[in-house]
Amino acid sequence: MDLSIIIPTLNEKDNLVLLIPKVKQVISSLTNCYEIIIVDGGSVDDTVETASSFGAKVIIHPQKGYGNALKLGFKYAKGKFILTLDADLSHNPDFIEHMWERRHEAEIIIGSRYIPGGEANMPVIRKIFSVILNFSFSKILSLPIKDFSSGFRLYKKQILEEIPLEGTQFEILEEVLIKCYAQGYQILETPLIYVPRKSGQSKAKLFKFGIVLLKTLVKMWCLRNSIDSADYDERAYISKIPLQRYWQRKRHAIITQNADSKKLTFDIGCGSSRILKTLNRAVGIDIGISRLRYMRRYHVPLVNASVFALPFKNSSVESAICSQVIEHVNYDPVIFKEMARILRVGGCLILGTPDYSTIMWRIIEPLYGFFIPGGYKDDHITHYTRKKLVDIMKENGFKLIGHFYICKAELILKFEKIH
Repeated sequence: MDLSIIIPTLNEKDNLVLLIPKVKQVISSLTNCYEIIIVDGGSVDDTVETASSFGAKVIIHPQKGYGNALKLGFKYAKGKFILTLDADLSHNPDFIEHMWERRHEAEIIIGSRYIPGGEANMPVIRKIFSVILNFSFSKILSLPIKDFSSGFRLYKKQILEEIPLEGTQFEILEEVLIKCYAQGYQILETPLIYVPRKSGQSKAKLFKFGIVLLKTLVKMWCLRNSIDSADYDERAYISKIPLQRYWQRKRHAIITQNADSKKLTFDIGCGSSRILKTLNRAVGIDIGISRLRYMRRYHVPLVNASVFALPFKNSSVESAICSQVIEHVNYDPVIFKEMARILRVGGCLILGTPDYSTIMWRIIEPLYGFFIPGGYKDDHITHYTRKKLVDIMKENGFKLIGHFYICKAELILKFEKIH
C-alpha cells in the first residue's frame, strides 16, 4: 500500500462529513492504493458511524491522548508513507499534493506555518503560545526547524518503526522530530496555510500542554547534546562552549592542513566531522549508520564499515585519516593491520587520539566529562600514549613524519607507509 492517512478524532462528526470526501478527492488523484484510518478517543457523537459510512477504517483506542492515538495509528498503518492531519479542517487537504510530490526528498515532510509562504490563522493567545513554543525548541535544541508543533506531516513508515516514541499527548509531535533528527534522518518543511477549526472545540489545554512540553524539552535537550545525536561532531565545531569550539577547530585545521586535498582521502570513523566537507576528495567511513544518514545531505561518498574490517583492496588507498576513533574501541592489533593493509607504500595516514601520558589530558578529561555530560569522555575505552602509538605503527610498516598537539593533550600523528 502506498499511503495511510491517520486522523485522530474526538467528537468530530460535523468536520468529518466535509473532511473525508475532500481527502479522498485529493488522494485519488495521487494514488489508488491508500487507506484512511480514524483513531477515535471515545466520541459521544456520531463520529465513528460517520467515518465508517465514508469507508474509513475506525480504530477505538482505549487510552486517551493525541500521542496515544498517533502511536496506535502508526501500528496499524499499512502504507509505505503515513500522512497525519487534524480532523478539524484546519489542515487543508489540498496541501497533501505538495507534500506527496516531495516525499522522496526527506523522511519527514512538515506542513509548516512558520516558513515563507506559510500562515497561522488562529486566535491571538494560541498564536503567541505557538510562536514562543516553536522558537524556543528551535533555538534551545539548535535545530533548523521552524514548526515543531504542526500535526500535518508525511512520514516514511520505516522511520516510525525504528524510533521508540513515549509521548502520550501533543508533545509527541516534538519528540518524533527530535529523535528522527538525532538518527540522521532528513526533515523538510513545506509552506502551509493554517485556518481555524470549522466546528467543535480544540482538545489542547494550553497550561497542561505547556508543562508537558517543558518536560519534553529537558529530555530532548539531553539527547541533542549527547553523542547519540548524529550531528554531535558538526555541532561541536560551532559549540557555545569556547574550549570545545576551539578544540574542534584546531583539530580540523591540523588535519586538513596536513591531508593532501588532491588525493582521494578515506576518513575512517568520520562521524559528522567537517573534514569531509572541507577536503576536495574525501570518502567517509563509519560504523554508525545514523551519522552516515546525516552526512548524506552534503553529497559526499559514504561507506558503512568497521575499522576492524575495511572493505578495500590491499594497497589501494593513497591517503587516510583516523581521528578520535581508536580510543573508543578495545585495543586490537587488527585495527592497525587493516590500516596498513589498505594503504600503499608512500601513502599517508593521519592518526589522532588523546595522549594519556600528558598531564594536561589527565586534567582536561575529567573537566570535559563534567562540563559536557553525554559527550565522549565515558566512551574512551583504550588509553594510548605517543610512544605506544609510534611503536605500534613502526611494527606495521609506518614512519613518523609529523606530530602535533592540541593544548598539549590531544595528539595528532602523521605517518608515511614505508613498506
